[in-house]
Amino acid sequence: MAYKKFIPCIYLYKGNAVKSFDDRTILDTNPAALAKFYGDNNADELIVYDLSEGDAEHEEALDVIKAICGEAEIPVTGAGNVKRMEDIKKLIYAGCRKAALNYGKPENIAITEEVSKKFGRERIAACVSHAAEITDNMPLLEQYVDAVILVREKELKSVASSSQLPFIASVPEVSLDKILEFLSKDNICGISGYAINENAKELSAIKALCQNNGIEVNTFEAAIPWEEFKLNSDGHVTVVVQDYKTDEVLMVAYMNEEAYRNTLKTGKMTYYSRSRKELWVKGETSGHYQYVKSLTADCDKDTILAKVSQIGAACHTGSHSCFFRTIMSKEYDEANPLKVFEQVFDVIKDRKVHPKEGSYTNYLFDKGIDKILKKLGEEATEIVIAAKNPNANEVKYEISDFLYHMMVLMAEKNITWEEITAELARR
Repeated sequence: MAYKKFIPCIYLYKGNAVKSFDDRTILDTNPAALAKFYGDNNADELIVYDLSEGDAEHEEALDVIKAICGEAEIPVTGAGNVKRMEDIKKLIYAGCRKAALNYGKPENIAITEEVSKKFGRERIAACVSHAAEITDNMPLLEQYVDAVILVREKELKSVASSSQLPFIASVPEVSLDKILEFLSKDNICGISGYAINENAKELSAIKALCQNNGIEVNTFEAAIPWEEFKLNSDGHVTVVVQDYKTDEVLMVAYMNEEAYRNTLKTGKMTYYSRSRKELWVKGETSGHYQYVKSLTADCDKDTILAKVSQIGAACHTGSHSCFFRTIMSKEYDEANPLKVFEQVFDVIKDRKVHPKEGSYTNYLFDKGIDKILKKLGEEATEIVIAAKNPNANEVKYEISDFLYHMMVLMAEKNITWEEITAELARR
């Protein structure tokens, strides 16, 4: 289903989030925190406009955009300061789901086909300010661009009636009636700009209003009504809560019908406190909110598995998880692949900070990047040679050697496994 999207934007200038294209008033929050705020408040996507001046500022802005992409937890489109294909690549490598070409610049129009074929049509958007930028380039946009961002609201009427391209309309501060009017147009797939930024805290309520007016939006809708759950003797359902990134079990709590409905309405985990006999939104007093990623019922519909984005600690003791008191433990090798990678990588990073005499890892760090790259190349070649032999075990050993040396390179370049897995997940 094609939902209408609500897309806040961040205007990035000299490393700061500013109010708008024209108003460079610095907002009282860092850009990455602002991105997380938008994601946590039920925004569907995010657009970041790089307003920096010159190549040096642009390189600094890319680091900020990377931090934004790491915090947002929603798809990010990077726009601004694009002069050549290399700039599109840098935005995508920084973590942007899409990169936007500025159709007010002929050099951006000229590289549309090239960047679309290289990175995929779904990764390319176009920013337009005037209707002529669309009408003069319609075949190019229809074939090579996934979405068109209208950055001037006054052009909306003429543009929206001239094409069936999917448009994102950037609109100034307007009434809710005007927002509904924009979204009722078939080829307006989303709205962005100051109007959404200013109403970010109310997005859940605005989406509910849209639904009531027959406009399909992305909300937390329950496939299972409360009446279908098998309740315990107190009229509650048990909720097991997991970290959506690591699958770590964080806590167990209970919901009544009101808590269930409030969770779906707000996107924040809400429970029923049996001791206090009242509803409680997790994090309301501590700030350690749990933002819903998914809710799944078990086979008997008497337990809910909630996957969440956990802010801070899940446990009132300050522990990330409530499950930290060991009852018994049998020695075993960790089998979770990501945890194994993280454990090995933690040792490598520790060697970098706390050198150990005789350590091969420290030998590589001491010799520097050229030695690390030489060993990485050698191990890659060993994989190729081993793969020509019939024994698969040899390939396994060589891949393990390669991965170790790759992690040394990651530590040298300050790249984390989380960044690697996030990039793979986007592909």
